[in-house]
Amino acid sequence: MKMKNYVSEFEAFLEGYKETHPNVEEDQRRGWKIWWDHRLDLDAVDRQKKDSVPPNPYYYS
Repeated sequence: MKMKNYVSEFEAFLEGYKETHPNVEEDQRRGWKIWWDHRLDLDAVDRQKKDSVPPNPYYYS
């Protein structure tokens, strides 16, 4: 059975932090868009895969 009124220390800390720093979620969304939500040039990815040199099976040879 799940306790509906229980709030963990971590959850209480996050809620308090969000109240004192209201722009945190906006900054997180902006960072996510910069690093993850961008279009890839698939031709460039294919060229990079073809141009790369495969590594030696044994690193120290």
